[in-house]
Amino acid sequence: MDQETFDFIVTGAGSAGCAVAGRLSEDGRYRVLLLEAGKRDSNPWIHVPIGFHKLYTHDTYNWRFESEPVAGLNGRTSYQPRGKMLGGTSSLNGMVYMRGTPADYDGWRQRGCVGWDYASVLPFFRKAEDQERGEDEFHGVGGPLRVSDQRFRNEIIDAVIEAAVQAGIPRNDDFNGATQEGVGYYQGTIGSGRRWSAATAYLKPARNRKNLVVATEAYATRLLIENRRTVSIEFRTPQGLQTARCRREIVVSGGVYGSPQLLMLSGLGPAQHLQDMGIAVLRDIPAVGSNLHDHFNSYVAWRCSKAITLNDLENSRLRKLAAGVRYALFRSGPMASNGIAGHIWNDFSSQSYKDLPSVGQITVTDPINGSDRKYTMPAGGRGYTRPPSLIRCAAACPGYRYSTSTAVIPCGCRWRRGSTGMLAMSAFLALRAHG
Repeated sequence: MDQETFDFIVTGAGSAGCAVAGRLSEDGRYRVLLLEAGKRDSNPWIHVPIGFHKLYTHDTYNWRFESEPVAGLNGRTSYQPRGKMLGGTSSLNGMVYMRGTPADYDGWRQRGCVGWDYASVLPFFRKAEDQERGEDEFHGVGGPLRVSDQRFRNEIIDAVIEAAVQAGIPRNDDFNGATQEGVGYYQGTIGSGRRWSAATAYLKPARNRKNLVVATEAYATRLLIENRRTVSIEFRTPQGLQTARCRREIVVSGGVYGSPQLLMLSGLGPAQHLQDMGIAVLRDIPAVGSNLHDHFNSYVAWRCSKAITLNDLENSRLRKLAAGVRYALFRSGPMASNGIAGHIWNDFSSQSYKDLPSVGQITVTDPINGSDRKYTMPAGGRGYTRPPSLIRCAAACPGYRYSTSTAVIPCGCRWRRGSTGMLAMSAFLALRAHG
């Protein structure tokens, strides 16, 4: 592949890269190269919904990023799992199908991003979707991405949802519909009891196209620019450093961490930072690596008086065998579930909730003991977790305000403008990429 020429080169086979490469190669006119630093998505646990617990700290399939110490967290670091395989994080995540808040899209349009308001992007969400419930004004059918209801429901989650309804929070069966406020079960990017990653949705149908080359274990390290135009890309493989040339465009789709990293390695980014790392500056672009937003999670765990949690399944050979047989034969049962089941979203700005922050979200989960070193699990292993997600707050925020209680909403967040993080290079990474 070294020194070959392509019409398009796509870096990163994650959610965006798989879709872009799949679409560009559809009609056969263009020769497309897709580079992925990780391996193929061949591990069976990638495709079993409950298997994401097995991958959450996996060396081979997870980048396992860790933040710098965060002042607002008493100097703690924040674990950042990211997929390192075909499908990227869509092959690693919890498969929750959540498009985001329409007001955020409208806010982008108000800041000058024409075509990114919610009314403009909704048709593309519908086009991409193959909704199990059928087509309506918010959802589409026949698209590459399968979306389905939970195949396995737990009485704990049912009880939490019912308690929230009794507390006055409306029931909501569609968090991607008319409103996000309310309580109910998530839908997931799961089809026929299997994870439906971007690789499954967009790459699998394209695998036999002669004009598409998918290169795994190919880590993009630098864009090569001539006369202010990107003409080729360097990437590391087990065989050594290679280069591919491009006739038309190189699409950088390495995700929130990988894309700015590649730009900075190529000399495009904050000039002083690049100079500090020993990278020649081609263009001073202060915005590269800035304005990082992510959702911040904390966890509250309860003991469960009944043997009905996934921990009980994990700790019983007989139950695991029964669950495996049920999944193999019928693609149902606990193994067909992602373990991230319920969701509560409520606006606390009313007088009734004057002592709580303005926005709250709770994701009700049933994680397996030991799936993540950050989880807090009850002693003895029988329990369940409700991780409150602090919406739209970056880990660098020094002013988190949150409240915990034993009632329906254990946590909330008041978002402050300017509470964002940033991405920076390390000297070791810069040396390794260029050395």
